[in-house]
Amino acid sequence: MELPIVAIVGRPNVGKSSLLNALAGRKISIVEPTAGVTRDRVSAIVDLDDQYFELVDTGGYGIEDHDNLTEHVEGQIRIAIEQAELVLFVVDVRDGVTALDQQVAKLLRRPQLSVLLVANKADSPSLDSHIGEFFKLGFGEPVTVSAQHGRNRQLLVERVLHELKDHQTDRPQAEVMKMAVVGKRNVGKSTFINHLAGEERVIVSEVPGTTRDAVDVRFEKDGRTFIAIDTAGVRKKSKMTQNSIEFYSYTRATRSIRRAEVVLLFIDAADPVCQVDKKLARFLSDEYKPCIIVINKCDLVIDRLDTQEFADYLDKTLPGLGYAPISFITASEGKNVHKLLDLANNLFKQAGTIVSTSKINKAIRQIVGERAPSARRKVGLPRIYYGTQVGTNPPTLLLFVNNPSMIDENYRRFLLNRLRDILPFSEVPIRLLLRHHREGTVVEVV
Repeated sequence: MELPIVAIVGRPNVGKSSLLNALAGRKISIVEPTAGVTRDRVSAIVDLDDQYFELVDTGGYGIEDHDNLTEHVEGQIRIAIEQAELVLFVVDVRDGVTALDQQVAKLLRRPQLSVLLVANKADSPSLDSHIGEFFKLGFGEPVTVSAQHGRNRQLLVERVLHELKDHQTDRPQAEVMKMAVVGKRNVGKSTFINHLAGEERVIVSEVPGTTRDAVDVRFEKDGRTFIAIDTAGVRKKSKMTQNSIEFYSYTRATRSIRRAEVVLLFIDAADPVCQVDKKLARFLSDEYKPCIIVINKCDLVIDRLDTQEFADYLDKTLPGLGYAPISFITASEGKNVHKLLDLANNLFKQAGTIVSTSKINKAIRQIVGERAPSARRKVGLPRIYYGTQVGTNPPTLLLFVNNPSMIDENYRRFLLNRLRDILPFSEVPIRLLLRHHREGTVVEVV
């Protein structure tokens, strides 16, 4: 049974994103005083007293978007309304009824649509007396709340649950894998997400920076549920200012990488690898994230694309991701998209694999037999006694040695590469820890 959808709708700057965050109990949408920050439908699965529903934040209706995306934003609002079992119509109790509020009210007057009027920014009880004029919108008495301060949250929860009493649902199926889609601006991430969702779930435009938030999109494949996280396109650090929308978007993108099990790093087939690509690659390497380098828009260079040459080029320009597989796709046509999903699922399985201690030690003996660590002057001969796996996601191996400082950087890289060759971790990062066999000190190999 599909989850009921509760959509949050209203004009710009009435606190819709704050309300989403307040009801969800965590920060999901970007909250910023600049009008028009939210453009896409940003959603979260919410559990209120064992009632599950999808809560959807929408852009401000009537916003004059400086990138000429007003029509796209309002299209997303209309889709959210059409799909919703309940709409939370948000107004600002301090401003009274505005012309835009009247336009939103007109949009919501349709048969079989339940609408709950929410008068936000009622930070103190003294503002509750201002609700009288909102009756003329035609949706009854509004619930006065302060999303920012949590005032009357429980009252709003009770009203929402009452409206959804005929839509009882079981706990939604847990997702198999979270997959973050990252890359520079205008590289085709949203087009890819929409293909997975089977609808225009996020706005696609030639305007760079269209997506600003991290948008979770649930989709099913072979009867299993996955989450694809569409992230804002990353810009050069010099282009971002502290507290700017781009700064918060980048912060959300890096947070999405951390909570994802697999990351798709999108690169435009027609463009050379840039500093943003390298920055993201370093971050993925530092976070030990399973990653697929996705070369998108291959249709634009099909007459001159040599996949092996491109792979060699990536090895040189993104050396920290030498283990990451490469996928060539055209998201706009859906070409190789399902193969990419299968590959992502394979990486997810690799990162969660547990290898027995005996297999690890057999691999270590083989590697040392091929090339033993070199003796270091005045320090002595390095020795690896044994190893074991102590974690997954990423696979984490702990090796006991006579002195961690004796294992130099070159040999550590050799050791990691050969362990990846021999063990079932060929396409995912391995975290390697060294510990003195008589002491508790652990040294991480980076």
